[in-house]
Amino acid sequence: MTKQSSAASPVQNLEPEFAAFVAIDWADQKHYWSLQALGSGQIERGQLDNTPEAIEVWIAELRLRFGDRPLAVALEQCRGALVAMLSKYGQLHLYPVHPLTLAKYREAWYSSRSKDDPKDADLLREILCQHRDRLRRLDPDTTTMRLLQFQVENRRKLVEQRTALSNRLTDLLKLYYPQILLWFPDITTLLVGDLLLRWPTLLELQKAKTATLENFFHQHNCRNQPQVEQRIEQIRQAIPATQDEAVIRSSQGMVRVYVEQIAVSFRKNGVFR
Repeated sequence: MTKQSSAASPVQNLEPEFAAFVAIDWADQKHYWSLQALGSGQIERGQLDNTPEAIEVWIAELRLRFGDRPLAVALEQCRGALVAMLSKYGQLHLYPVHPLTLAKYREAWYSSRSKDDPKDADLLREILCQHRDRLRRLDPDTTTMRLLQFQVENRRKLVEQRTALSNRLTDLLKLYYPQILLWFPDITTLLVGDLLLRWPTLLELQKAKTATLENFFHQHNCRNQPQVEQRIEQIRQAIPATQDEAVIRSSQGMVRVYVEQIAVSFRKNGVFR
């Protein structure tokens, strides 16, 4: 076991005497693990399926061998499915290793720099055993704090997803319906989404009666009458960007898909404009 440096945090100084040092290289289908028991020079290796049942059986085997003594576990993530599965076992003390740290460590020892799951498990274990004083142990927060963290992370992912959908929608509109991008600064609003679903092409929009358009804008809280009239005038004067039916029909089909996905993203995010 490595000696704790004077710069280590108080939590790190209070770490227990671990019965074994384990590293897990995470993968979608299977995890590769590397284990070294305290006071032993022997390295044990294996793999297990990425399922809660396989993890449970593996932990049960470790308990038969080490009892309830604490185990140090290194893994290449600080959150995610594997962390969630392992966090419920109180005897496991998790030490996340940043992917860049592992990559640099791999580069120092292997010139090929190619990723190899069993090899990476060994490298993670070496980092855990030899440089644990530089790692921050993952101490579980309260349920409320962890819930907040997951909600913030989910919201961030939804925002990123919505941005990607907005970019794709923008690219399609540039092909056959670019006026939408000029008339409306934010194409992810409910107003634009409903307009595109109701009038997916400029020609269909131009066929709408003035009273119908006014009523549509009013229903979407556009009550500035001069602005409404200006938009309707712009609609009347607009020229189609293309007459190519193949472009128009294929684009409007995908536009519907993106609009509906953006709407779902807003609902999941709790913000539907």
